[in-house]
Amino acid sequence: MSPVARLHAALKPDWLRDPKVWRTEVLGGLVVALALIPEAISFSIIAGVDPAIGLFASFTMAVVISVVGGRRAMISAATGAVALVIAPLNREHGLGYLIAAVILAGVFQIVLGALGVAKLLRFVPRSVMVGFVNSLAILVFMAQIKELRDVPWVVYPLVVAGLALMVFFPRITKAVPAPLVSIVILTVVTVAAGIAVPTVGDKGALPSSLPGPGLPDVPFTLDTLTLIAPYALAMALVGLMESLMTATLVDEITDTRSSKTRESIGQGVANIVTGFFGGMGGCAMIGQTMINVKVSGARTRLSTFLSGVFLMVLCIVFGPVVSDIPMAALVAVMVMVCFATFDWHSVAPKTLRRLPAGEIAVTAITVVCVVATHNLAVGVVTGSVTAIVIFARRVAHLADVTAVTDPDGTTVVYRVTGELFFASSNDLVGRFGYATDPDKVVIDLSAAHIWDASSVAALDAIETRYAQRGKTVEIIGLDEPSAALHDKLSGELTPG
Repeated sequence: MSPVARLHAALKPDWLRDPKVWRTEVLGGLVVALALIPEAISFSIIAGVDPAIGLFASFTMAVVISVVGGRRAMISAATGAVALVIAPLNREHGLGYLIAAVILAGVFQIVLGALGVAKLLRFVPRSVMVGFVNSLAILVFMAQIKELRDVPWVVYPLVVAGLALMVFFPRITKAVPAPLVSIVILTVVTVAAGIAVPTVGDKGALPSSLPGPGLPDVPFTLDTLTLIAPYALAMALVGLMESLMTATLVDEITDTRSSKTRESIGQGVANIVTGFFGGMGGCAMIGQTMINVKVSGARTRLSTFLSGVFLMVLCIVFGPVVSDIPMAALVAVMVMVCFATFDWHSVAPKTLRRLPAGEIAVTAITVVCVVATHNLAVGVVTGSVTAIVIFARRVAHLADVTAVTDPDGTTVVYRVTGELFFASSNDLVGRFGYATDPDKVVIDLSAAHIWDASSVAALDAIETRYAQRGKTVEIIGLDEPSAALHDKLSGELTPG
């Protein structure tokens, strides 16, 4: 093979080089598309819009993000988190304002992405990530419970049969995703036997044509911008948080890295396109992403792209057939996703015995907040703040002061060790013997580091107390960053 031919082959995407990868991606996209339909319809109901609005959003989000997103194989579509944020705007002011807010949210996401908001993800500790994953699994499971209430008894054995198929079919072959096999078999059984059970068609009418681009039907005035801006900002933040957390989860599952900045900007672009096509906006979907990545084994952008394409094809071309899919089949798929998503190792007795109590508390608080509010942002922020407080308390106790007096009694050396910041430096002032110390005091900070203005203010207070007694203080051992901060702020933090 010539060098040019080798280069051409290397530049081909995986799904073109390997037929097995191509098959996995195509089938994964199909399974996700089937699972997206009832979800998109349900989220449309939450937002108070026609089901077609949610389906259009899922189509455009998936297709656009497959090209511009930073995380391969992740699924973005209409989501419940976004629906909850924009529902009040639609209810009070109408669809036009909702669409305008979606477009503005996309602009916000691009700006936030360009400003590096994705870097804030490094401040989310692992215990919060575990809580995020487990709470999502719980929420997805809870969403299936309503599909099992007030239904014919035959729905329950159908769900069990669907779960059994997904557990045992992979032992026969993994060439075809087990969820797809389960959906097809249960649909054939219910239609052929004439079993009356809730179906996808009962959720709402499927669209019969592709969406067309257009501008939102709102006055383009400052009043409109003022009205939609708070909703758009909330949607942008919730969407980015859910998308970036999901991308991090997929990174861990696939043992690959992704560009969070590109994903943030890509989410913005996808929402702008979705808004111009009359969709309700969205972000990454944990449930469908787990179907695609963990259950189906997809790894490329092709599966994401095809999930959107298949969604529209299924709705427009095969609408009558898709409408006959029993909800029991899709419930079984989502229950399996919940089981695969939940981090069972995190709640194992062996793990809980070894983990610090603070780590367990942070995970539990994250789960409780997310499940109670159905808002991922609330849980992640609360969990992260709790983790920061616990960490600050823990590190604060590591700061210590020891004193050594010279044999001649003329000098005392205080050796300070640990990290000096607002939590630890507040107790620093009380650790010195101002009245009993000799006239010369040396504070050795060679084993410490100054992090903030509170620490500089504490050192100033110590020097002031000694000066009031006619004693001199010498501070030695500062590393370069600590010395720079001390020189900059010392004497400037209290009124002269």
